[in-house]
Amino acid sequence: MSVLVTGGVGYIGSHMVLELVDRGERPIVLDNLSTGFRQALPAGVELVVGDCGDPELLRTLIEKHAVDAIIHFAGSIVVADSFADPLGYYLNNTVKSRTLLETAVACGVQFFIFSSTAAVYGRAGAAPIAEEAPPAPISPYGWSKLMTEIMLADAAKAHGLRFVILRYFNVAGADPKGRSGQSTPRATHLIKVACETALGRRSHIEVFGTDYPTPDGTCVRDYIHVSDLAYAHSAALDHLRAGGTSDVFNCGYSKGYSVLEVIEAVKRAAGHGFEVRLAGRRAGDPPSLVAQSSRIRAALGWKPRYDDLDRIVADALAWERRLVRTC
Repeated sequence: MSVLVTGGVGYIGSHMVLELVDRGERPIVLDNLSTGFRQALPAGVELVVGDCGDPELLRTLIEKHAVDAIIHFAGSIVVADSFADPLGYYLNNTVKSRTLLETAVACGVQFFIFSSTAAVYGRAGAAPIAEEAPPAPISPYGWSKLMTEIMLADAAKAHGLRFVILRYFNVAGADPKGRSGQSTPRATHLIKVACETALGRRSHIEVFGTDYPTPDGTCVRDYIHVSDLAYAHSAALDHLRAGGTSDVFNCGYSKGYSVLEVIEAVKRAAGHGFEVRLAGRRAGDPPSLVAQSSRIRAALGWKPRYDDLDRIVADALAWERRLVRTC
């Protein structure tokens, strides 16, 4: 049996592939290379260049490789872009996910792990946010992911597919062994942007909004190391294969840091300062998103290995330095 990883040469997907290989699994990667990179794959892992919305290709892959589990990362992820191109986001994140689900059911795939997001919570109330909080997205991106969650749950009830939905908070960092990291040009993730600025690849970094109801006026987020997130997926896969029930889990550390605190952490890691400009708020940014993570720890036995902001930043900065050397 093998695991089909959609979007497996992207930032998070490539770390998932490393996690699977490290534990002796046989991943098959499907990616259209719109944002991913071939070189992110370890030697010996098969890459199929194609689209997760192509049912004939999906059927061929599932049957050829005896796929028993799908881990679905492929999609569009930038909240601000989803306001400019909502239909594109609904196509990539919802319509194509429906095709993937339909083909998985038709081919008898047993397990499905879905890459969702804390954006489904919208402007949630008091932190930390538990999985039982009512979803209330405030962006097309959040809605596109929530729609897929609903489809997945309904398909599971009707067809016996078992699933785990993982709602990511803010993913950052890079593989501690230096094998992969975030390589996407013009990325919008705070820690990557701050690291690029520290290394002179950007002239400055902008802080979007300083008047939020938070201790220093900037947005507060729960940052999770990408390798800990990949480990959460492998724990979810073990859970399903052992007969565990379908469920939804937050992926975060239950600790929040403001934008300014993160920038200070990058300055510490770099050993020098850089220009920070203050700007107005962006659409779709809630003041605070911090996970209640007790559920995933209890149900899946998930124990983070890199639960430290300075470690996350250090790994991210090391990866950015590697990119500078190879440019």
